[in-house]
Amino acid sequence: DVAYLRSVLPSTIDDAFFDYLATLDASEVTVTAIPEGSVVFARVPFLQVKGPLLVVQLLETTLLCLVNYASLVATNAARFRLLAGPDMKLIEMGLRCAQGPDGALSASKYSYIGGFDCTSNILAGKLYGIPVRGTIAHSFIMSFRSLEEVQPRELPPRAGGDPVDLAGLAVSWLQRVCDLLQTPPGKANQGELAAFVSYAVTFPCDFQGLLDTYCVRRSGLPNFCAVALALHQLGYQAIGVRLDSGDLAQQSKEIRRVFQACGAHFQVPWFGTIPIAVSNNISEQSLEEFRREGSEIDMIGIGTNLVTCPLQPSLGCVYKLVEVNGSPCLKLTEDEEKMTIPGMKTIYRLYDAAGHPFMDLMALEEEPSPSAGQELGIRVLGRLGETTKVIPTTVEPLHRTYFRDGQVCEPLPSLPEVRTHAQVSLNLLSPAHRRLHEPQPYPVAMTERLHQLFLELRQGS
Repeated sequence: DVAYLRSVLPSTIDDAFFDYLATLDASEVTVTAIPEGSVVFARVPFLQVKGPLLVVQLLETTLLCLVNYASLVATNAARFRLLAGPDMKLIEMGLRCAQGPDGALSASKYSYIGGFDCTSNILAGKLYGIPVRGTIAHSFIMSFRSLEEVQPRELPPRAGGDPVDLAGLAVSWLQRVCDLLQTPPGKANQGELAAFVSYAVTFPCDFQGLLDTYCVRRSGLPNFCAVALALHQLGYQAIGVRLDSGDLAQQSKEIRRVFQACGAHFQVPWFGTIPIAVSNNISEQSLEEFRREGSEIDMIGIGTNLVTCPLQPSLGCVYKLVEVNGSPCLKLTEDEEKMTIPGMKTIYRLYDAAGHPFMDLMALEEEPSPSAGQELGIRVLGRLGETTKVIPTTVEPLHRTYFRDGQVCEPLPSLPEVRTHAQVSLNLLSPAHRRLHEPQPYPVAMTERLHQLFLELRQGS
């Protein structure tokens, strides 16, 4: 690294500078942070780094790179989870549209933290242990033309016995399903039926159908039902279907009615509850429409609008110097939102009697910790000209030390633990702060001592 820097920096630089660079390490750096997966609000420092000036300056770009996109995707995923509700299954499907392989892996990992249940990115499953899920592809269905192409086509009953020609059994069921649905069997695409049979022979315990390669009502739905009922006759149970086009909410209701009709008519009770998954450029607006219109959707696959974050393409985390050699410092600007809050700080989260956080409070490190039930005089950012009195029911210090003397000093949680913590953290918010449209602003404040320091530095500059 030093040799490379010699090649690109001006030749006039003293050799001693490069010798000095070779001695740098992180043994004098301390990092305190709000635990991963916690809800963090604007202007609250969630990472604090102490150490030699040059070292902490070198860390700036790396830390922001690691934090910005990860936090952005986790936040975006959390918004989808809040809109979908706790019972909807969400699958991350953004690999093909992500910003490169690294962005795709980050998106899969942090979507899971934000509340998604699984991913279609199998490498993310391998590396991080995220549950993986996928469905049959349009290209697979379109690659078949007729049942003669299905090889092998026999499947033994689940309970044992001689193999049965599943293709022939499916054809007989197709006639019965079409009679029930009053749709001509000749309208069902034979290539699609062949693809379903081939998939079912290979994955009899995990059979699922993609219904919209051709026509859902006349082809995809009857073909799926025929193969699923043929599998049922042999002791197997289909696991679901997916829709990838059209009016997804309306189609899901129509499909559910067909499944229920087949279940009742052919006396297969579980048939009416076959899970229905949807995809196709799902956005926050899509989830709002599903909820408004009502649907029979059980799982939603979200890709582009999750991993590319089009509503807010960057998060805007910043890394600012607040103290040098024990002297607090302040970045001044005409834009008050961009002014830094000086000094090394401790962050407290204040809770009300209902158990909801209602304010984050920044204090200087040397200040005594506020106590539960104690009246506090504080200054709310955006209203610094007036003192506000608050009485917290509970006070939680947010920062923990994770890195000191060159070593990780706090056990790092597993990915499922971070995911659980994120959901608990979100659920603690009051509904007024958690709602996605016109939420009540969450106040961030500073103590009177910190405010006095802020004023002194501002006036002195």
